[in-house]
Amino acid sequence: MGHGGDVVEELKTDHREVEELFGKIEQLPSGNAQRKEYADLVTIELVRHSVAEEAYLYPAVRKHVRDGDALADRELEDHAEAERTMKDLERCEANDPDFDRLIAQLMTQIRQHVRDEESNLFPRLSQSCSVEMLEELGEKVRMAKKTAPTRPHPAAPSKPPANKLLAPGLGLVDRMRDAMTGRGKSS
Repeated sequence: MGHGGDVVEELKTDHREVEELFGKIEQLPSGNAQRKEYADLVTIELVRHSVAEEAYLYPAVRKHVRDGDALADRELEDHAEAERTMKDLERCEANDPDFDRLIAQLMTQIRQHVRDEESNLFPRLSQSCSVEMLEELGEKVRMAKKTAPTRPHPAAPSKPPANKLLAPGLGLVDRMRDAMTGRGKSS
């Protein structure tokens, strides 16, 4: 068995990490440039998490959980909404008047999504799947997140994270998605 726990533990750990970054953003005063750096890190974490969920978690939910299709569809809609917010956020510097509004909107969206998954989807999945299956899904999710580009170095704020990735002109969300799903590579 892989170490690192089942899929629910793995994804809850991601949720905690994102919440920790949100906390750091909330502690900094409005306009502080570090808020933008943390927002970029949040974006990278969330896209990585979303892609892994979409590849492994939601198909398992559709297959094994009663009313799984409706459940998965709603979670995908959450992801799409959050990504629209992240794309708007990408265009803003920390001192942009829209930055505070958008980061607050993203935090609300993600916190709601996390509550929903942890109180509803995760328990239902755990009831419907064997321990082995949950372990295996956890392993797949870990592998999926590893294919993502490495975290940007926090000491290099002058360059947007992962700016070497793929096509210039694509935003961070799209670059991360492409890098993880293998789209955008010239075959």
